[in-house]
Amino acid sequence: MVFRAPVSLDELNRLSRGTLIDHLGIVFTGAGEDWLQATMPVDERTRQPYGLLHGGASVVLAETLGSSAGNLCVDTASQVCVGLEINANHLRAARSGVVTGTARALHVGRTTQVWEIRIENEAGKPVCISRLTLAVVPA
Repeated sequence: MVFRAPVSLDELNRLSRGTLIDHLGIVFTGAGEDWLQATMPVDERTRQPYGLLHGGASVVLAETLGSSAGNLCVDTASQVCVGLEINANHLRAARSGVVTGTARALHVGRTTQVWEIRIENEAGKPVCISRLTLAVVPA
C-alpha cells in the first residue's frame, strides 16, 4: 500500500472547498491502494473559447490528483509534497460531459515522488496523459 492510511474522499473534498479545485468542479470519487481518482466537468468553467476542454484545466486536474495522492503518502505533520515539474500530452478533445483523472504512483521516495495521471472521457478514451514530479519537503 502506497498511502499511509485509508483515503477519505469526504475529507479530500472538504479540504477542496473554496479553492480552485472547488471552482472548477473537481470532485474526488475513488481511491485504491496506489491510485486516486477525481472527475471534472467540461463546461463553461473548463472550456477554452473554441469550445474544447482547456489544456490548462486538464493540468489543474492532473496536479490536483498527483499532489493530493503524494501528500497521502507522507506524514503531513512533518512533511509536505509540492510540485517540481508537470508535463501533459493532450491526446483527444473533449467538448462536454465529464472527464475522469486517475493518478498512479510511479515512484514514492524519501525526497521525490513521480505520479502518472491519465485523464479519460466518458467513453474511457484518453484525453490527456500527464506526469508530475513532487518534492517531499519539511512542513
